[in-house]
Amino acid sequence: MTLTGGARYFAGRLATGAATLLAISVLVFSAVHLVPGGYAEVVLGPTSSPEVRAALRAEFGLDRPLPVQYLEWLRHVATGDLGVSMGTGEPVSDQLIRRLPVTAELAGLALSLTVLVGVPLAVLAGLSRGRFGRGLSRLAGSTAMSIPDFVLGSLLVFLFSRFALGLPVGGHVPLAEDPVANLRAMALPALTLSVFGIALVVRTGRDAVAAVFNAPHITTALARGERMAHVIRHHVLRNAAIPVITVLATYVGYLMGGAVIVENLFSLPGLAQAVLNGIRGRDYATVQGLVLVASAAFIMINMLADITYAVVDPRVREGHRR
Repeated sequence: MTLTGGARYFAGRLATGAATLLAISVLVFSAVHLVPGGYAEVVLGPTSSPEVRAALRAEFGLDRPLPVQYLEWLRHVATGDLGVSMGTGEPVSDQLIRRLPVTAELAGLALSLTVLVGVPLAVLAGLSRGRFGRGLSRLAGSTAMSIPDFVLGSLLVFLFSRFALGLPVGGHVPLAEDPVANLRAMALPALTLSVFGIALVVRTGRDAVAAVFNAPHITTALARGERMAHVIRHHVLRNAAIPVITVLATYVGYLMGGAVIVENLFSLPGLAQAVLNGIRGRDYATVQGLVLVASAAFIMINMLADITYAVVDPRVREGHRR
């Protein structure tokens, strides 16, 4: 039985994703265990005796060689067992279930704002014929991309707390408990994360739209009398979509890094805050499990982006087949 070109394309992406996730598991495990100051030293303090520290390491299996610890951890992960928090005794999977909705909602809101605001602005900037409009979009985009999340978030915290502008600057209300209060609490964190994404989409989409709109086949379509809205929807957006999809997939990875800062700045009980607390307390199981799940999500999103490329432009998978 032979696979079609499209099936081979998707199978290749799946194999690449699995290999990438395995490599990430090695890197995450190694990096966490090589952080100076082990779990016993952090928990017991510098004044504890070597015997007591050795006993604590033996209790959690930390006295075994790292390759043995890694293979044992990987064996459990393969069965769906992410381990138990060394600090609280809570299963890592329980932390994941409790905290994932917060981080997922934050990332989803930021991504939605990025698409809903960034794509229309990119189209308008790309279709602009005036130097002033393009120059203004470049200036605004460069400024937005140069502002770090912690600076923008701190500024929003100051403004909305100092002048009571109507949105809370900390805390979290579950969506199921009060949807309105939840969205109000998530508005500023999502805005903080989305500004960079909006600027990125505008810059990439503006250049892509301008390049496509100036192509000969677009000029021909307009000369035939096709409506501008039809040309933009069926020709310009379709051809300019791939670079925008690419930056959006990359932006998802940025969201995971930015969430560490934003969740702590706005006191959101998400995955990123748990990972940061785990690093501080050398809670290896928590850090390894949560980072691996986040990495798997990022890989899946990039695989979906690859599939979207093939759907938007069949030449992508045809090129892979050749």
